[in-house]
Amino acid sequence: MAAPVIVEATAKQTATLIFMHGLGDTGHGWSSALAAVRPPFMKVICPTAPTQPVSLNAGFRMPSWFDLKTLDIGGPEDEPGIRSARDNIHGMINKELSAGIPANRIVLGGFSQGGALALYSALTFEQPLAGVVALSCWLPLHKQFPSAKISSDEVPIFQAHGDYDPVVPYKFGQLSASLLKSFMKNVTFKTYSGLSHSSSDEEMNDVKDIISKWQESQSHHL
Repeated sequence: MAAPVIVEATAKQTATLIFMHGLGDTGHGWSSALAAVRPPFMKVICPTAPTQPVSLNAGFRMPSWFDLKTLDIGGPEDEPGIRSARDNIHGMINKELSAGIPANRIVLGGFSQGGALALYSALTFEQPLAGVVALSCWLPLHKQFPSAKISSDEVPIFQAHGDYDPVVPYKFGQLSASLLKSFMKNVTFKTYSGLSHSSSDEEMNDVKDIISKWQESQSHHL
């Protein structure tokens, strides 16, 4: 697997953001946008997914966290692939914990397939993380929740979706958010009107605000 793109903190590092790109992208796709919105004490890690055949794209090989068979809400999912990708992300979180960054100072984030992986990884991690930034995505293996959840139900989730998304239907994001709200206490779902399957300056400013807010609320507990 390619080495992750790392944007070091510009002050003493006390927090980490691990952010997963969407299908066919690499860690470089998001690193500069995230570097612009993270606080100075936060290191950003943008891993690149392994290259593998993707059923949804006629078996073409591309960076993908797990196989995507369909983007229908009730369609079959690559459960072993999702679990294996999750283990990989848990390994990255554990590496930060070993380096002395507490779990409640680690944010997971991602876009599209990467956002789906961020949600699944955070909900199945035993220590409560600082929060999850889930952009234009969905909750994978949703039928297994809430029973698959081992995280605290206090972990904050910021989910964002454009209402013109032709790839991951907006309705899919809404359904995922309402399911999350049924068992998590702190879920925000924000709609960006006219936004397709991409990000925007408005969304990135919101990400900046939410990450700062989470870090401030955690610093009171230090």
